[in-house]
Amino acid sequence: MSLDDGVPELRRITDTQTLRALSHPVRIAIIEILSLGGPLTATEVGEQIGESPTTCSFHLRQLAKYGFVEEAGGGKGRARPWRMTSIGMSLGTTDGDVESEIAHNALSQLIRERTLGRYRTWLETKTSYPKAWQDSANESEYVFYLTAEELHQLNEDVSTMLLARFRERMDDPSRRPAGSVPVEMLVIAYPIGAPSQGNGGAE
Repeated sequence: MSLDDGVPELRRITDTQTLRALSHPVRIAIIEILSLGGPLTATEVGEQIGESPTTCSFHLRQLAKYGFVEEAGGGKGRARPWRMTSIGMSLGTTDGDVESEIAHNALSQLIRERTLGRYRTWLETKTSYPKAWQDSANESEYVFYLTAEELHQLNEDVSTMLLARFRERMDDPSRRPAGSVPVEMLVIAYPIGAPSQGNGGAE
């Protein structure tokens, strides 16, 4: 299934086994590197994430087992290039499955820690960027009064808008304008007040 503009939907991950398989910092690092700069060999990946080719080869094979990466063709052994089968993913849980919930939370925490680590690096190094980049980067915080349904729709609207405008640049490097670089945007929306009956609370 695709969005109206032809951009494919993100792969949704909900089963416990796959969530657990992803919950490894090396595997997440490999996915990040291949999403931004693939195809790459195990050696090339290792050089970028600070791991040995042997370690990267093992984790690439595990990611391939779960359908996240595939051989791009050409080369042999550790000289084989690998690429993502699709860019991006959506994490969820299996309804009523406690183990799925635990695995989802562990993976989400791992990913968010890596994201916040990059944010801290930006804060520490942003003065080394041209002023145009410093001025364009943004930090915003908003508080809304929403129902659970409205919060869900807000997240859907934001995701759809971003996918429609820029997702194709992730999949097709030829669509990236000159001077563009990877930009990470973190959107977190959550209630800060306790739900009550008749006001978005659970029945």
